[in-house]
Amino acid sequence: MTFIITVPIGLLLAYANGANDNFKGVATLLGSRITSYRRALLWATGTTALGSATALIAAQGLLAAFSGKGLVPAAVVLNPSFPLAVALAAGSTVLIATRLGLPISTTHALIGGLIGAGTVAAPGGVSWARLGDTFLLPLLVSPLLAIALSGGVYPLLRALRQRLGITVETCVCIGNEIVGVVPGVQTPERALQAIALPSITTGVEPVCRTRYRGPAAGVNAAQLLDSSHFLSAGVVSLARGLNDTPKIAALLLAGSALPTDFAIIGVALAIAAGGLVSARRVAETMAHEVTEMNPGQGLAANLITGLLVVGASNFGVPVSTTHVSCGSLFGIGAVTGQARWGTIRHILLAWVITLPVAAFLAAALMYGLQRAL
Repeated sequence: MTFIITVPIGLLLAYANGANDNFKGVATLLGSRITSYRRALLWATGTTALGSATALIAAQGLLAAFSGKGLVPAAVVLNPSFPLAVALAAGSTVLIATRLGLPISTTHALIGGLIGAGTVAAPGGVSWARLGDTFLLPLLVSPLLAIALSGGVYPLLRALRQRLGITVETCVCIGNEIVGVVPGVQTPERALQAIALPSITTGVEPVCRTRYRGPAAGVNAAQLLDSSHFLSAGVVSLARGLNDTPKIAALLLAGSALPTDFAIIGVALAIAAGGLVSARRVAETMAHEVTEMNPGQGLAANLITGLLVVGASNFGVPVSTTHVSCGSLFGIGAVTGQARWGTIRHILLAWVITLPVAAFLAAALMYGLQRAL
């Protein structure tokens, strides 16, 4: 009976994860106006699925970490109510945040669920030392590292571009027609002030895009940058699939006799469905409300995110793709002076309350399940 309940609840958590997380790897593609929402979403879905498939052979460390073994007593992990309470609490927390358009960490929600359910199931049995070393320390350090690296790497990439003689300009478009070009990277307001718009328009709002001019290694700089940006976004999404899929699959494995391969495949499909159906709100926040960005800035943020998340997955370290990708954008926004601090404060507040909210829900659910089952 518990198996029948645990599997759909675990898949609901995977759906929530896809809805909140799938677009994070490609948010810079939309935010820098390289591509459309639909194309970015399809690219994210495909590359995330590839990362989930890679988890079949390359993420055993995360499977073990998020089963709860070592964090709570072994008897608690074997209690069928435990993974059910954790999955339902974490999934509910992530779905609420998704509805509000807030990019939060499924990893944080899962840890909160493990703590809350574990505390009720075995009071005094939670290993706080393991919690700090294995889970909380990487989650605290990784966004700070992302902010520092993105804020340091972007100026270096900009200097390299200038040294190679690649220039940048801002074009103003109405529909598919370019109506003016302004040298340098400009805010939309400055770009519109610098040109004379046609007196008769089609009613379409003018859009500003940054583009690059000049060759790089014998290749058109703009084409090379856009291709690199797409590739980096794919790497981030692949890393997210590799990092997140085993965390959720671990709950299915703890709560049932489901084979490992089936658990990972089921989670991968649910993650893809969540992204395709429910990613729009978080996509808008990540792409447009954290900071203005041009293609070069978006590429720098993605390179840092991909490097940190892939490295963490390789060593079985449970970092949050959300924290790393948002941290990279925070760093870019701070360096360029275009960060939207009001949105960033809301995101940081959501991060702070994610774990306690999930822990409270999991504790209440575990208490209720113990009395009911």
